[in-house]
Amino acid sequence: MEAADETQKEAWCVYVLRCRNDALYIGLTNNVHKRLGEHEKGTGSKYVRSQRPFRLVKTIPCNNASEARSLEYRLKRLSRSRKIEMLGLNSEQTKN
Repeated sequence: MEAADETQKEAWCVYVLRCRNDALYIGLTNNVHKRLGEHEKGTGSKYVRSQRPFRLVKTIPCNNASEARSLEYRLKRLSRSRKIEMLGLNSEQTKN
């Protein structure tokens, strides 16, 4: 069990949340379950705390932290419509 937890901590990913106001929030983590728990408790980020509830709509696995940071940066620079297109999100995933 400990080895599985350790592996999960090493699995870097970029994640996308759809917030209450329909905004897409992009973040990165090496433990998505822990990070989502932090967002749910209101300790993950000020923005998500103010826009709860949210829903996880996408995770993108990365090879390492550097790759995750680079992808997160590139995605955050895109317009909403371009993010939806690039992430392959459909209207059900981006609307209430």
